Amino acid sequence: MKKRMAKLVALSMTALMAASLTACGGDSGNASSSETSGEDKSAKKEAGDDGSKEIVYWNIGTESPDKDVIAKAVDKFNSETESGYTVTVVPTQNDTYKEKLVVAMSSGECPDMYSNWSGGPMYEYIDSGFGQPIDDLFNASEIKDKLMDAAVAQATYNDHVYAVPYQNVSLAGIFYNKEMFEKYGLSEPKTLADLENICKTLKDNGITPFALANGSKWTGSMYFMSLAARYGGLEPFQKAVAGEGKFTDDCFIKAGEKIQEWVNAGYFPEGVNSLSEDDGQAKQLMYQESAGMLLCGSWYTGTFSSDSEEFYQKIDWFPFPAIEGSDADASIQIGTVGDQFITFNCEGDKLAAAFECAEAHLSDEVIDFEIEKGKIPPVKGIEEKITDPVAKKIVETANSAPEIQLWYDQYLPPAVATAHLDGLQEVFGLTMTPQEAQDSMQAAMDDYLSTKAE
Repeated sequence: MKKRMAKLVALSMTALMAASLTACGGDSGNASSSETSGEDKSAKKEAGDDGSKEIVYWNIGTESPDKDVIAKAVDKFNSETESGYTVTVVPTQNDTYKEKLVVAMSSGECPDMYSNWSGGPMYEYIDSGFGQPIDDLFNASEIKDKLMDAAVAQATYNDHVYAVPYQNVSLAGIFYNKEMFEKYGLSEPKTLADLENICKTLKDNGITPFALANGSKWTGSMYFMSLAARYGGLEPFQKAVAGEGKFTDDCFIKAGEKIQEWVNAGYFPEGVNSLSEDDGQAKQLMYQESAGMLLCGSWYTGTFSSDSEEFYQKIDWFPFPAIEGSDADASIQIGTVGDQFITFNCEGDKLAAAFECAEAHLSDEVIDFEIEKGKIPPVKGIEEKITDPVAKKIVETANSAPEIQLWYDQYLPPAVATAHLDGLQEVFGLTMTPQEAQDSMQAAMDDYLSTKAE
């Protein structure tokens, strides 16, 4: 009980910083599919009245295509289940979702099933008692053999399966305007020098090279993660997390220095730290053709195609290029195999029913629907079903990657992730040096490791 209360306190302390963590996939807007107030449903559940056969499902599916995919899966469950349960969807805009989830947990409440991004935060939810192992249900299910091994690995903690990955294979990569590249005689870069030549050419022609809205902080982190991996591979990060290395390693400093070099060269939009990803300010720069490239998660295939199929025909994609003189494997990627993971806070018959709803997210019917919407479900052989050339290139890149590093702010403990994001935003704003930012991140890691050792 003491350990559980300590974990609840830790969750409560991270509630105020949670909104700044990665919000992959899903945007702002309104959702459907039996939407209702999460607070009302929590009260109803606590009151123990006639809501006992209801399963409350929190997620970030507030805008197409995410909300459409979730609605299709939940509607399939609700219309076909013989469990007697009904799932009610409660969507929340992604930048406030985690805060809402942590606040609910810190008050001793939590929805029956909820989406998350795996990694460190999910482990804390589980350690605090708000995630149930699903090994028996998972091993008896068809999805056991359907899901990619890497997706199952990211859903596993302490040798037990705790979540169902369902939404997307997401890699950090660069979308670009093909017509713009053709106009200025540009081609996909093989090296960082090639990429910088593209940036200079676009800038010289009055075009912002990178569309970036860094008000949410996690968007800028994709540049940092990509650069650090190309400078030093994944070993420096892995050692720093294990306490065997430092986040002040040369690869991290170089990544921050390169970002500031690009800021000074005008490769990012003016006022980049005040622009909102959730308000669509990055993608609008692409639509207005005032920016030529956008580095973000590959869920943007669905975003672009849902917003405008006509504009999407102008778009192509390439992985972050290699850095000359670096021994790092340039086929390593940053991302997640699953993008959204459903974790369960219920037991018995209700858990079985909630898991059945999660299974519906991976039914052939919903998978085909996801592909139509530009998603890449994390299932084996998915490349055979994909016809979209951009999505096919992304999944082929994922399949050929020897390792896929989970986003830092999902892999790391929340306090360390917050230090990373806060410091990096200062780096983009030229108000903190890369060394200062990394010193701050390392201090947060040291604090975490010392607490963990107690």
